[in-house]
Amino acid sequence: MTRTPQPTAAGGPTSLVDWAFAKSAARRVTPAGPAVDPAQAREVVAALKRAALDARGPVAETARLQTPPEAPSALVVDRPTWIDVNVDSFATIIDPALSAAIERQNSRTGARPMSPLVARVGGKLTGTELAGLLSFVSTKVLGQYELAPGRPAGSARLLLVAPNVLAAERELGVDPDDFRLWVCLHEETHRVQFTAVPWLRDHMVEASRSTARDLAPEADLLLDRLKHAAGHVGDVLRPGGNGLAELFLTPEQRDRLARVTATMALLEGHADVIMDDVGPKIVPSVAHIRAVFDRRREGLGMLDVTLRRLLGLEAKMAQYRDGAAFVRTVVDRVGIDGFNAVWTSPDTLPTPDEITDPAAWVARVHG
Repeated sequence: MTRTPQPTAAGGPTSLVDWAFAKSAARRVTPAGPAVDPAQAREVVAALKRAALDARGPVAETARLQTPPEAPSALVVDRPTWIDVNVDSFATIIDPALSAAIERQNSRTGARPMSPLVARVGGKLTGTELAGLLSFVSTKVLGQYELAPGRPAGSARLLLVAPNVLAAERELGVDPDDFRLWVCLHEETHRVQFTAVPWLRDHMVEASRSTARDLAPEADLLLDRLKHAAGHVGDVLRPGGNGLAELFLTPEQRDRLARVTATMALLEGHADVIMDDVGPKIVPSVAHIRAVFDRRREGLGMLDVTLRRLLGLEAKMAQYRDGAAFVRTVVDRVGIDGFNAVWTSPDTLPTPDEITDPAAWVARVHG
């Protein structure tokens, strides 16, 4: 499983998050994954690379989207590398938002800048919290298209998390070769989306930055929202919610988050539809894999369900369903080429209302 050197995470002496500490702490508490000897590890990595390549042609043909020939291929990683990559991405997105919030607060109140001691203590606390979240998620994610915010577009690439794929296929009792190819069909679709649609990466990075700014309120506003949150904790744990973010957003910010969520629903639903359309053609046991994988999603324990709701991960499951229904309905009405008008510009992305009302998107975009 490949480890790759990553840029040092952001975070100066007054950063509210000790990103380096978050990395090291998350690595310490995250299990390595299923036990394999070196030869088995090399075989899994090689098989995933082959599966990613085998998925390219069928995905591109079915989606009718073509990636540039120089687009990077998938990178197979272990859990620590996945953690490193995501901490660096978080730092690039979140640190500027936190710094701006602190500067606004200090400018308005005349407060003195945070002392290095306070920053170090606070940074360790927030780093510890982030490490716990990353440790949980790093054992679940099978693949991810890493947007590489703050780095050149060519740095973005698809990551496949080998120990999680191996753990899932063993837990489900499915054919390893079939399962690895099936996973790659979904993840390869994400690679196609971001490499065949040049503006999409920058759009999503800016949307992530806007969301980070919304989630980094100034201290006095945060106190008001915490008071409000005390009487609305149940909102965090409601099925399909956005987790802790629900407690800290104003109505306007929720609207902006809803737009980001609608785009994510499109991307995830499109990947699921392409995977399901291609799967029966090249994955012999796809029906069995889909059945047991869906049962796995439904069969979560109470602790796992609670954590997923707190982190907003259950909303991601809803994204697969809503986005897939949108894609299928639009394709049924205007065909795949008509659907691909969605990639024309940010203005042709579905709105939150249109994700659940595909006919409204068709009427707006196609007349």
